[in-house]
Amino acid sequence: MIDKTFVATMARYNAWQNGSLIAAASGLDDAARRAARGAYFGSILGTFNHLLWADEMWLSRFTGSARPGRGIKDSPRLVEDWDGFVARRKSVDATITEWAGSLGQDWLDGELTWFSGATQREMRRSCALLVVHLFNHQTHHRGQIHAMLTAAGARPDDTDLMLLGEPDFEVTQK
Repeated sequence: MIDKTFVATMARYNAWQNGSLIAAASGLDDAARRAARGAYFGSILGTFNHLLWADEMWLSRFTGSARPGRGIKDSPRLVEDWDGFVARRKSVDATITEWAGSLGQDWLDGELTWFSGATQREMRRSCALLVVHLFNHQTHHRGQIHAMLTAAGARPDDTDLMLLGEPDFEVTQK
């Protein structure tokens, strides 16, 4: 289904896009980041936090690392202060990138069994499918954040995957 090159590329894309959205959101005041905007997780910060929560939850399943410490319903309040959120997001993005670089095809070709709090049952899926889900989930919620930021007057960078630069250089805006 997928290979480690795909996973490494998507990990770099994840970090690049999170950096862009964080830069745009940092130009807003705290009230604007916390304002209810009609999104499923409420605000810009709430949606950022849910995405961070989900990434930590999947990493815990994939690697055995610590779980985020609360359930999905409390995910919008995972990290209450902006600076703390930014630091934790950058750390998790680095962890995702490191994890992606360490994967072997045998793991991707395997299956994972876990208990899902959202469905309240044990689940079993292919690791490759779950990795695709991880990155698809990120893209979905970053799209919501991008729309909320734009509506708030911020200007995030482009989101097109084809604009992701090679590993040794950064994509810049004109």
